[in-house]
Amino acid sequence: MSEKVVLEHEDLRRTLRRIAHEIAEKNPEPAGLALVGIHTRGAVLARRLHTVLEELVGTELPIGDIDISFYRDDVGAQDPSRQPVVHASHIDFDLGGRTVVLVDDVLFTGRTVRAAIEALFDYGRPQRVQLAVLCDRGHRELPIRPDYVGKNLPTAREERVNVRLEETDGVDQVTISEPQHAEAMA
Repeated sequence: MSEKVVLEHEDLRRTLRRIAHEIAEKNPEPAGLALVGIHTRGAVLARRLHTVLEELVGTELPIGDIDISFYRDDVGAQDPSRQPVVHASHIDFDLGGRTVVLVDDVLFTGRTVRAAIEALFDYGRPQRVQLAVLCDRGHRELPIRPDYVGKNLPTAREERVNVRLEETDGVDQVTISEPQHAEAMA
């Protein structure tokens, strides 16, 4: 399977720094701001953004992570025998009156974000929800648009965007893979 590298370690660092600056600029009152990462890689990216953002605004910000496994509308739709990997959610602060920035690695159809918003509202009612994504690859099935985008990646629907992070994969990089064909897997 061929892969094209589109972001490497330093690119990722710069991209997250830029997103953090954009979040700080769009939210001049950091007291009401919180970050929530979507498991798995969105949670890792949220922690990285959190570090940079706290430096920029000079105050501590609440951070959490959320698992959306049971909120997805497509669980088991492709392969009914495949069960989701469930992670614990951690939102240990009041969402009321806050601007919550949801963080994810790749925005594709919008279904993950829809599920995350639904899950988030089970924890409280934020004043506003914003969306930060490392990569936006298009192909939306729902009317969802990110507030902050690291990189727009025009892709074919069959291609795959692979986000690898040091914390989970031992390397920082984003690649685009060609589609796998059935005969290549035999």
